[in-house]
Amino acid sequence: MRKNIKITAGIAATAALALGLSACGTSSDPGSKDSAGSGDSGKALVVAASPTPHADILNYVKDNLAEKAGLKLEVKEFTDYVLPNTATQSGQVDANFFQHKPYLDDFNKKNGTTIVPVVNVHLEPLGLYSKNIKSVKDIKAGQTIAVPNDTTNGGRALQLLAENGLITIKPGVGTNAKLSDITDKKGLEFKELEAATVPRALNDVDAAVINGNYAIEAKLSPAKDAIALEKADGNPYANFLAVKEGNEKDARVQKLAKLLNSPEVKKYIEDTYKGSVIPAFGTPQ
Repeated sequence: MRKNIKITAGIAATAALALGLSACGTSSDPGSKDSAGSGDSGKALVVAASPTPHADILNYVKDNLAEKAGLKLEVKEFTDYVLPNTATQSGQVDANFFQHKPYLDDFNKKNGTTIVPVVNVHLEPLGLYSKNIKSVKDIKAGQTIAVPNDTTNGGRALQLLAENGLITIKPGVGTNAKLSDITDKKGLEFKELEAATVPRALNDVDAAVINGNYAIEAKLSPAKDAIALEKADGNPYANFLAVKEGNEKDARVQKLAKLLNSPEVKKYIEDTYKGSVIPAFGTPQ
């Protein structure tokens, strides 16, 4: 059973103690010589992750690759798009794996956080799904489409709809597009929902734009079930391992980054998700 992480008083107290020690310049200080190059290599690296496919990929690494690499890995599952970053910023977890750069850039700007990407791992193509409609050309005026309500995924969803001729949006708005940027709705109606809840709305709307990880959790196959799907080539939405700025060179983080870009993980992603999740290794741009 998957559970949300609960921030307990004990964890908060531990975080406060860690902050107090770092203020004194101990080895737990990200800016100190020891942690900048190595961190506490004997301590487990705690990574916050969305359940699917992020936690699944991390658990594959934990069960099959980490011990040989000398890495202790602990995976904490979150089902929203906010807590993984706030927990990483506060030090309650060491890293996170759930997001792409447009989302992170927007989150840092709005929340004053200093989370940075370390290494790209995979792409989850955003898709348009429907219970009753079999083709984009069958979507007609008067029908309702559900889209994610967060800034980056909402804009990404509108771009997908525009690329498939369902709407027209203002030139130049790109992935920052909002509903107010639609210049021709072609008679369609839109329902904005939190990204995680969009799959559950499929029975109540005519179609819905769903993030890849949430589609998989809802037993949808992006490669087979989507009536429109993002292209992989040149896609800026690769999901990556991320840490609080200053912790990029932690030896544990570097070990995990290397494992996440390994041939074994590439094969695991390809064999497990069969095109619904695509390896996208390399340095974030």
